[in-house]
Amino acid sequence: MTATISSSKNRSLIPLFTTGRYFKEKYGVKVYKIPVSISGFTCPNIHGKVAKGGCIYCENRSFSPNLKSNNFDFLLNPDSKNPFLEQQLKELSSQIEKSKIKLSNKFGAQKFIVYFQSFTNTYAPLQTLIKLYERALLHDDVIGLSIGTRSDSISSEILDFLEEKSQDYEIWLEIGVQSIHDETLKIINRGHDFNSVQKSISKIKKRGLKVCVHLIFGLPKESEEMILKSVKKSVALEIDALKIHPLYITKNSALARWYANGIYEPLDKDSYLNLLAKALLLTPRHIIIQRLMAGEDSENLIAPLWCKDYRSQKSSLAKKLKEIGFIY
Repeated sequence: MTATISSSKNRSLIPLFTTGRYFKEKYGVKVYKIPVSISGFTCPNIHGKVAKGGCIYCENRSFSPNLKSNNFDFLLNPDSKNPFLEQQLKELSSQIEKSKIKLSNKFGAQKFIVYFQSFTNTYAPLQTLIKLYERALLHDDVIGLSIGTRSDSISSEILDFLEEKSQDYEIWLEIGVQSIHDETLKIINRGHDFNSVQKSISKIKKRGLKVCVHLIFGLPKESEEMILKSVKKSVALEIDALKIHPLYITKNSALARWYANGIYEPLDKDSYLNLLAKALLLTPRHIIIQRLMAGEDSENLIAPLWCKDYRSQKSSLAKKLKEIGFIY
């Protein structure tokens, strides 16, 4: 059954359960995520362990300067020495301290979650991961970690460590699901199926850790029904949070070639917002909404250009949410 949108004219508006509201309710102060990008990291798809070339939307040649070296052999051997570790630890501390100052001055942030964002941040030797995570948690006013990763790159050993840390810190794993449809996952060269996602999330939840699922709307050959089914099946996994954004096209990606050759056309803004409204009506109110917009304003963006204007997106989103009874 397809979700329907009803008018909010005669209803009181409900605050959307956003990340900011969740943290404010739990900690009583403004908590902001500090995104960090650590050089030397990659993913098993780009690296060649599960596939080659990365996902079709991945800007894999320009996303990290260290990709040019192709020096990731240590990743295949969990006991090998990481040649990047000291550099990574310095980069991590520098990024955290700079972001703390910026977020405190601009938004009045008082506590912070360090978000390991770029690439697959559990795809490295165990000791490398432990040292990076522990270094992040040493910084003043850091109350936890949010770790971006894939369902096929989470070991029992790293879950053991994170489960222990969760006794004292806020620990999240952010899983790139993108779609629950195996045919789509093959098209985008994801390198795993939805069964991998289900098994991984089940293991994470049994450890008492928090899970945020990432979904992409507008993937090739996906209908509205397929997109909404991804939402329904994802929230049924007892996840804690959801991130949604439209598929956008950047330079140096396979998708850029598809677009140039007329093989793929991205969603327009109105179509995306209508899908988003239907998706939110299918999402239980206790699930935290961490992201709903694209936020891609770099010079590498090819299309859709509406993803570049964050202010316009936010205004349009607020209007659409009001139509279905929410305040953003």
